[in-house]
Amino acid sequence: MSLHIVLIEPEIHTNTGNIGRLSLATASHLHLVKPFGFELTDKRLKRAGLDYWQHIELSIYENTEEFFEKNKGRKMAFLSSHGTKDYTEIPYEEDGMLVFGKESKGLSSDITDRFKNDLYKIPQYSEHIRSINLANAVAVITYEGLRQLRS
Repeated sequence: MSLHIVLIEPEIHTNTGNIGRLSLATASHLHLVKPFGFELTDKRLKRAGLDYWQHIELSIYENTEEFFEKNKGRKMAFLSSHGTKDYTEIPYEEDGMLVFGKESKGLSSDITDRFKNDLYKIPQYSEHIRSINLANAVAVITYEGLRQLRS
């Protein structure tokens, strides 16, 4: 059972390291789309992923155009605080791609406009917060996907 976790322009090394560790724990493939807000050689990235980083199934893309071209025709769900559908409504399927934006701004409006029918959110119940941490969001979405695929 495999899902694909996609981070478009991740900015924070420790989030990416933790998500890498999560991708290994869930047997998910991690896709990273440049530009990054850190270097892949950053010690803090490796520390957050512990000594697991070399075991992660990883694909790296130079930009969003390359990512979409190489993954044309694949089933994708896009996660955004601007989504109108709940993440539990994602039609999870084997080898589906879960796409997340950068920490500071989320997915670009180009992406959310283009894929508005495939846009989902994690509900937030306080008006005092704009979003939850990216690594936490990826964990919620990925484990919900695995739960649904196992049912």
